[in-house]
Amino acid sequence: MIENIRLSLQGILSHKIRSFLTMLGIIIGIAAIIAIVSTIEGTNEQIKNNLIGAGNNTVKISLTEGDSEPDFNWEGVPDNIKVITEDSKKRINKIPEVESCTLYRTRSNPENLFYLNTKIDSAIIYGIDEDYFDTLGYDIAEGIAFSDKQYSDFSKVAVIDSTLERGIFEGESPVGKKIDICGEPFTIIGVAAKRSGFEPVINSVADYYTYNQSSSGLVFIPTEDWSICFRYDEPQNCIVKAVDTDSMTGAGKKTADILNENIMNTEKSGENVNGKLEYKSESLLEQAKALQDLSSSTNNMLIWIASISLLVGGIGVMNIMLVSVTERTREIGLKKALGARKKRILAQFLTEAAVLTSIGGVIGVVSGIGLSRVIANIAEVPVSISTMAIVVSVVFSMAVGIIFGLIPSIKAANLDPIDALRYE
Repeated sequence: MIENIRLSLQGILSHKIRSFLTMLGIIIGIAAIIAIVSTIEGTNEQIKNNLIGAGNNTVKISLTEGDSEPDFNWEGVPDNIKVITEDSKKRINKIPEVESCTLYRTRSNPENLFYLNTKIDSAIIYGIDEDYFDTLGYDIAEGIAFSDKQYSDFSKVAVIDSTLERGIFEGESPVGKKIDICGEPFTIIGVAAKRSGFEPVINSVADYYTYNQSSSGLVFIPTEDWSICFRYDEPQNCIVKAVDTDSMTGAGKKTADILNENIMNTEKSGENVNGKLEYKSESLLEQAKALQDLSSSTNNMLIWIASISLLVGGIGVMNIMLVSVTERTREIGLKKALGARKKRILAQFLTEAAVLTSIGGVIGVVSGIGLSRVIANIAEVPVSISTMAIVVSVVFSMAVGIIFGLIPSIKAANLDPIDALRYE
């Protein structure tokens, strides 16, 4: 085998231009496939990060009415939903896919939220338990967090996020100041900020509307203080942190099943509603997979198109190997006259074809990686080089050489030694 490889390299180097032109179809095909696969991988990672977030792995399980969440600002509180107990929370925490969970209540754009005489528009109020900040990945950037006692003693304290701090307090420290929630004064004791610096990649207007998170400021109060401002029996929502990204769907669905045990029927306040009240989990991972499948199915067509150049390259290899057999007919006849067996001749020419296409495959891989970088810089799309794609490409290029070199090799092996020695 080593001797065959050495002879193959000698033959390729003795006809450099011809060998390069023969490899060109293989090079172009492999480079195109590497570039396309790298773009697919990069796009899929961007989709997953944009929809799910980097390392967050949290899933929201919220009460829904049909396809939307009920708005308790304008609607009555359902009388058929029991408050989620600590036992239910313990059961959720025991789900294998769940790392931690938190229960909370929320109101968007409340009418009665003020700082001094300024109404705070577009804010969201959360009534949270002691696990909320850790589960969602918040750190206290300024001031302090709620103490264990403040979660249960109706202290009327609040923590705001950095967005509300910038929008309302304009550079001043909000710690110690009071905000008015439904006529009740709450003292701000801290400012929370997301632990992760992840931001979705926004490349177009469509991306903005798909991924842009609300810029509303957030106000957090202890869950027991919720009844001071709103109705104490308002249904809670849940957020679970999965052990890893792939466990998010299972964690969300199993949590929703537990929470739905608290719903007695499908009517709200004795009246028919547009949709059934039930807890549903966000299917962000499924959305990501759907977009990834759409992206992959489109790009798979491009891979097949690029593969045509490999077919063309294989035909070129077959053609040049037939020429090589013709040129070396006397050499083949001499080897046979000296006792070379058919399988020896066959192996020599198959090895030469495989070496030729393998070199083309390696050059194609290098070119594909370079092309991927160029695409990333020019088109501003992410790329992720796939090691598996590189290995498969090189092996596939070698297989092309063996397959398309088979006919010329068989022709060489079957030459009659007498006729071959006579060949001019």
